[in-house]
Amino acid sequence: MRIDLVTVVVADYDPAIAFFTEVLGFDLVADEPSLTNDGRPKRWVVVRPPGAQTGLLLARADGERQQAAVGDQVAGRVGFFLQVDDFDATHRRMVDAGVEFVKPARTEPYGRVAVFRDIAGNRWDLLGPA
Repeated sequence: MRIDLVTVVVADYDPAIAFFTEVLGFDLVADEPSLTNDGRPKRWVVVRPPGAQTGLLLARADGERQQAAVGDQVAGRVGFFLQVDDFDATHRRMVDAGVEFVKPARTEPYGRVAVFRDIAGNRWDLLGPA
């Protein structure tokens, strides 16, 4: 048993794909036409960190309730955690790409950490070894 996908609700597909692939370095593993439960067109978009089993389903907000969830999927808490081998290089690359870090990088007993926002506004921890 494993978790395969976690949904991230986004405002639009293409900017989200660009953020996760070009800025964070994820792989685009699916971008296919699909249909909503009531037959309207949508896309099935999946991104995954290289070599990872668990990926993100990027779902375009559909309706007012989902639009309200964009960027606030976990009520303002850090809800996603990106573990990297080279914290300093990844952090520097992300800063250079314009990623918004909400707090400066710090060292904790479990390693280096910095909180950033994804393209939708959700908070993530960038984590690496101390």
